Amino acid sequence: MQRRNAIAAAALITALALVALPAIGWWRPAIDLPLDAAAFLDSLRAATGGPFEATAELDPDRRSDGFVEGDAPFVEPVADRSAPIRPAVEPPAVAPRAVDRPPRMTLSGYASYYDRGSTAMRLPRGTLVVICGKGGCIERTVTDYGPNETVHPERVADLYRPDFFAICGCPSWSGTTWVTVKVY
Repeated sequence: MQRRNAIAAAALITALALVALPAIGWWRPAIDLPLDAAAFLDSLRAATGGPFEATAELDPDRRSDGFVEGDAPFVEPVADRSAPIRPAVEPPAVAPRAVDRPPRMTLSGYASYYDRGSTAMRLPRGTLVVICGKGGCIERTVTDYGPNETVHPERVADLYRPDFFAICGCPSWSGTTWVTVKVY
């Protein structure tokens, strides 16, 4: 039992020394360089006094399913990088109840997305709105209050992520889009 504890302690000390000794900010993990097992032999021999042998490679049967050989070629999924990649967006159909009457007012500004599953505007909860952007229009009921006017005065709505990309027609890394909001 003492020998097992000594081996574990030596391995832990060696691992901590490899990480902690370089100056802060200097050390970065080298993904492309494998650890050499022989680097740990001296520490293990000193801790236990026993002989150890280093193996050159791990057993290939123990590799993970996603293992990639060092010389394996990678194929880019898109051959033509010059053409913009845009999602195919179909404008959702607007419910007939919003079209039956003229809007009380129209707002314009930026809309952003957040993952709370609601439509947030600086309007009373339960207000019916139709939000239109480059990708189409959606009809929603206001269920939350926001965005904060003092922090983001140019924003008029915070939308649930799928709603945002349904009206945006923009790539998935976009944060805001210009919208027109009809309030009913």
